Amino acid sequence: MMLTLFLPLFLIFLLLGLPVVFGLIAAPGILLWLNGQERDIVLLYRNVYAGMDSFPLMAIPFFMLTGELMNRGGITMRIIHFAQSMVGHMRGGLAQVNVLDSMLFAGISGSAVADVSALGAMLIPAMEKEGYKKPFAAAITAASAIIGPIIPPSGIMIIYAYVMGESVAALFLAGIVPGVLIGVALMICVRLMADHYDLPAATPRATWAERGRAVSYAFWPLFTPVIIMGGILAGVFTPTEAAAIAAFYAIIIGFFVIRTLKLADMPGILMRSGMTSAVVLLLIGAAMAFKTVASLSHTPEILAGMFLGLSDNVYVLLFLVNILLFIVGMFLDAGPAIIILGPILGPIFIALGVDSVHFAIIMAVNLTVGLLTPPMGLVLFATAAVSGLRVETIARAVMPFLAVEIAVIFLITYIPALTLTVPRFFGFVQ
Repeated sequence: MMLTLFLPLFLIFLLLGLPVVFGLIAAPGILLWLNGQERDIVLLYRNVYAGMDSFPLMAIPFFMLTGELMNRGGITMRIIHFAQSMVGHMRGGLAQVNVLDSMLFAGISGSAVADVSALGAMLIPAMEKEGYKKPFAAAITAASAIIGPIIPPSGIMIIYAYVMGESVAALFLAGIVPGVLIGVALMICVRLMADHYDLPAATPRATWAERGRAVSYAFWPLFTPVIIMGGILAGVFTPTEAAAIAAFYAIIIGFFVIRTLKLADMPGILMRSGMTSAVVLLLIGAAMAFKTVASLSHTPEILAGMFLGLSDNVYVLLFLVNILLFIVGMFLDAGPAIIILGPILGPIFIALGVDSVHFAIIMAVNLTVGLLTPPMGLVLFATAAVSGLRVETIARAVMPFLAVEIAVIFLITYIPALTLTVPRFFGFVQ
């Protein structure tokens, strides 16, 4: 029974400020030692490496590299120019551009932090110059950045597929509508706020000729998600191979098509993508070791029994699990949370008749929105670093957008067709 205390101990370590990766390893390790299971401690730390030693996870560093290549190659400016030609004339035009940019950039990077770093550094100062209050500019940047891991390609979808044995392609397809839905909901929210706060339009309405030039200007980077999803769905390559192809494609267009990359840029690009990938993969390895102890302690069975004891109504349980995931997202990054909670919660809801792909998206979207919530929201900290504002200031300003995203979470929870229609059309869901 002592081993079931590893989760509270892990939470105590988080509150004390210990980095997540060390807390994931230390909490179960200490309790195994106190329980006299020294042999299992060896298994625990061996599983840190085993958790990373996986072919599907190789997609993560390749997608990180693709995002870095695109960003350093000036792709971000081309996407901003395209978005501005489409929606920049609307009230709150630059805020609308910010959201649309995030939706488009999501199809390249798959990372919320990359989105904030690439777009926030350009759009927050531009919005402030146009008359927007800086907290508002930072808040809409942070709120729209969480679309990054939902619209494919998505690192957390790869992690969920790896842990739960799901199809990466099915999860990628299932994330399209929820990601777009969040983007549209944020744009509607901005439009409603535009009249109340008298937000300015960014530019005059672009002519169709100007929009055509913007499309041609952004065509090559925007073709990246087409290559990724097209190749996977056509069976030409696996998701991991698709990530490598995307990185190669980014190199080709950066060096030979738009010619914005130089050889001198490559060491920095490789260093940044390598460091980011190392952090993510180490977290995955630690979380997989943490999961091993969860299995040894029979914690999944204990928690499942407690959860099912609350109600036998699947709609009530879905409501409760969304509240649970939202709270977890305040303290834990999406990747480790998926690895720890996926094997516990997934089988419960699949047994209750919830489609496995549908539940995967509920979990992934909810935990991704958690990146936006204090006290541990990674996107809040990234936005604070880019904007120079305090985390508390951004957290207050982001509340209206957070409310909209929570509403979308419940919408996709109770209307499965929003998630399942696209993967069902391609034959990945019955």
